[in-house]
Amino acid sequence: MEKLKILYEDNHIIVGQKNPNIPSQSDKTEDVDMLSLVKQYLKQKYNKPGNVYLGLIHRLDRPVGGVMIFAKTSKAASRLSEQVRNKEFKKKYLAVVDGKIENQKRNIRRLFV
Repeated sequence: MEKLKILYEDNHIIVGQKNPNIPSQSDKTEDVDMLSLVKQYLKQKYNKPGNVYLGLIHRLDRPVGGVMIFAKTSKAASRLSEQVRNKEFKKKYLAVVDGKIENQKRNIRRLFV
């Protein structure tokens, strides 16, 4: 099993670190994904039988590593999803590059095409 790093957890949300090249959710490759890893973590930690509810609030592109927030309740999922829709929820990317960048500040809109 892929090593999972939990950064924060309370009764409503759980925040984990997604490593690069792990999908946010399952796909046709059937590679291990963040949603499944966090569900498995919760199932083991709380000794839960059956399915574990976990709301996927946002995704990160597969090649990207970073922080992901998941909802542990449907109420938290609804509220967080509303924040995403209202653009109150922001994602920031930090890119590590090799070589010289002419401008000090650069906005990359379509990094993964």
